[in-house]
Amino acid sequence: MAENFVSRRYSIVSSAIEIISELGLSGLTTHNLAEKENMSEALLYKYFSGIDEVLIEVVDYYFSFDERIRKTVASKEGAGIDKIIEYFDAYATYYDNYYAISTLMLQYEELLHNINTREKVSSCIALRREFLSDIFQKAIDDKEITDTMTSDELAGDVSGMFMAHILKRRIIYHKKTFKQEFMDNLCKWLELLKISVEKGE
Repeated sequence: MAENFVSRRYSIVSSAIEIISELGLSGLTTHNLAEKENMSEALLYKYFSGIDEVLIEVVDYYFSFDERIRKTVASKEGAGIDKIIEYFDAYATYYDNYYAISTLMLQYEELLHNINTREKVSSCIALRREFLSDIFQKAIDDKEITDTMTSDELAGDVSGMFMAHILKRRIIYHKKTFKQEFMDNLCKWLELLKISVEKGE
C-alpha cells in the first residue's frame, strides 16, 4: 500500500514536470494535473496538499542529482578543463534522457518569486555556481586557461551558454542531440581560452 502511494506521488511529480515543459509554470494547476493523471482533483489531494507541495517536490527532484554529480567530478584526478567537460557532460546526458526536466532551468525567475521554492532554488543555483567557479579557478591556477576573466565570470558565462542551448532547443529543431550540440560548443569555447594562453607564452 505504501509503495503504491509513493509510486503514485512520483507519477504525479513526473506529470507536473511534463505540464511545466508543455505549458510553463502557469499551466501547472490541480485541474491540469488531475486530468493528466486521469484522476479527480479530489483524489489528487490524497497525495498532495496542493500545487505548492507538488512544485516543491518537482524542484527537489530537479536538483536531486546535483550532489552526486559534484562528488563524482570532484573525486576525479586530472586537469580542471577535463573536470568542466565531465561536469557538463553529466548534465547534458541527464537532460537528453529526460528532456522535459530541462525546462526547469528556464523557470528560475518564477521559482525564485515563489515563497515555497525560493530558498531551495537560490541555494542550489549558488552551489552549482560555486562548484564551477572552483574548477575554473583550478584551471586558471594551473595555467590551463587564461586569467583574463575571473573564475566566477567564467562560471556565469558557461552556465548562461548552457541555458541558451536549452532555450534554443525549445524553439528550433535540431538534428544533433542536446548533448552533442552543447558539448561541441563547450569544447570550442574552452579551446579559445586555451589558445589565449598559448598566444601569451
